[in-house]
Amino acid sequence: METVQQKTVEPRSPQQLPANASSRKGRKSRGSEEIARFFLAKEGSSPQKPELGEEAQTESDALIKAFQQKAGVIYVVNAFRAEAEIQGGNPVLVKRPITK
Repeated sequence: METVQQKTVEPRSPQQLPANASSRKGRKSRGSEEIARFFLAKEGSSPQKPELGEEAQTESDALIKAFQQKAGVIYVVNAFRAEAEIQGGNPVLVKRPITK
């Protein structure tokens, strides 16, 4: 006769998660140094040929204005500068955020 044991798995709180479970959060925090700019789509713009229209001050403003427009599309732009760093005698290209 076989004995089967059942094991109950209790949900873990975020503090109990393994260290590698939060690795995606690290990528998000790096993005926090970037400055996003929000633009409404120009009339006649398309995903194949995006054209930037009026710039909105905040994401909320952009969403409200886009909702009121016919197209209802916004573009979020992050600007970076490509720079070379020397690591171990080899050049490595990195991107640095450009601030407004």
